[in-house]
Amino acid sequence: MFYDYTVKDIEGKDVSLSQYEGKVVLVVNTASKCGFTKQYKGLEALYEKYKDEGFVILGFPCNQFGSQEPGSNEEIQNFCDITFQVTFPMMAKIDVNGEEEDPLYTFLKKEQGGLFGKDIKWNFTKFLIDRKGNVVDRFAPQKSPESFEDAIKALL
Repeated sequence: MFYDYTVKDIEGKDVSLSQYEGKVVLVVNTASKCGFTKQYKGLEALYEKYKDEGFVILGFPCNQFGSQEPGSNEEIQNFCDITFQVTFPMMAKIDVNGEEEDPLYTFLKKEQGGLFGKDIKWNFTKFLIDRKGNVVDRFAPQKSPESFEDAIKALL
């Protein structure tokens, strides 16, 4: 179950996902130097709009796609703060595929495989988790945050 996992935040502290029990969660693998990086703006807008209704976004920086997230966790945090004024929780940089894949992503991909197999294909793949911890949807990188706002609203 989604709530069984513990991850590291961008500052290296353990974060039990059980603290998000009862919330609608959007998990996104992010990158600072990607063509989709501008989605941070839309993600932040959704977070600001719905956070008081029990919605949270968790950003997971990843450097596995085109080396588009080469920075340290501190550099990533600074970029997000300065460039997009990101206030939703950012986690430590992880791998989302392969031998060093974070166990959370193994779970997410098992629950919602993609159109072309389970592996994450690029930055800004998004997973939507309902208030009970069920992974209810997966959105491709090219899907803008605004394009699935209704799916979020339906779960709130």
